[in-house]
Amino acid sequence: MKRSSDTGRLIATIILMITLALAGVMMAACKGGTEETDEKELFVIGFSQLGSESDWRLANTKSMMDTFTNDKGYELVIQNAKQQQDNQFAAIRSFILEGVDLIIIAPTVEEGWENVLREIHDAGIPVIIIDRSVAVWDTNLFLTNVGSDFLRQGQMAIEWLESQPVNPDTGCLKILHLQGTYGATAQIQRTRALEEGVEAHPEWYIASQLYGDFTEAKGYEVMTEYLSDPENRDIDVIYSENDNMTFGAIQALEEAGITYGDEGQVKIITFDATKKALQLCMDGKISVCVECNPMHGPVVEDLISRYRAGESIPRQIFVDETCFTRDNLTQEIIDGREY
Repeated sequence: MKRSSDTGRLIATIILMITLALAGVMMAACKGGTEETDEKELFVIGFSQLGSESDWRLANTKSMMDTFTNDKGYELVIQNAKQQQDNQFAAIRSFILEGVDLIIIAPTVEEGWENVLREIHDAGIPVIIIDRSVAVWDTNLFLTNVGSDFLRQGQMAIEWLESQPVNPDTGCLKILHLQGTYGATAQIQRTRALEEGVEAHPEWYIASQLYGDFTEAKGYEVMTEYLSDPENRDIDVIYSENDNMTFGAIQALEEAGITYGDEGQVKIITFDATKKALQLCMDGKISVCVECNPMHGPVVEDLISRYRAGESIPRQIFVDETCFTRDNLTQEIIDGREY
């Protein structure tokens, strides 16, 4: 009887151990399920950023990263396209396969988006376009477009230029135009503003349009080549479509021995209004800095929150921007700049 009792206790002990082991497995499984649920609770955003070609672009990326954080309930997946549209298409298709909750696109150029936007739409994923625009027939393929009024930016620059006298020696105003990436909204609209301004003023003319691709290196390269011809050195104004090209152009002017700024031969108009450009403006080296606000993150977050709440959102949002000269600049404004 004692042996039978010992056997019974042994069996009971084994059963208890098995039960505890099974309970541990179930708890681990439940815990793992909770972790997966927690991960899925994050609102996943795929962000196709066109590149990192300028100080403006870096500030724009930082604004998005600072806004869409895990502690605010977001997971932001960024793909840098290195200024290649094909890279954007590949990134977006990977976002579709991953099943993200929303896609944000900063497009390289306006054309060529119809098919990939249709793919996103068919997958049931909402899209927000930021910075530049896309040229598509069906505007229902995206929720909204958040960015700058690039045409108005150019018009502000032209309004300033209208207040400037022509060259007394020639009776005209000779403008050198540095253009950004061809087909980008900023390039299209800023170019349009200048060309319309020149058309309205017979005493203005564009000496040349140089392709600077929105980069400092390219701006320096094309300016250096242009100024190597002595006949090209008598320019009155440089209209540069972003700050980084302007910085390259300034280096080329200095190496060529051409003065610029308030006391120099060449007046400079630039776009973006980064801290470095504003300081040069304050110092009298740049005449006009037209602001292009890269801090899109908070605006986009507000729109996403409203969309998720079932509210209607505007089809186009323009961020606040201004035009800076020495007359309305202060050191406090410059020091407080985030980019």
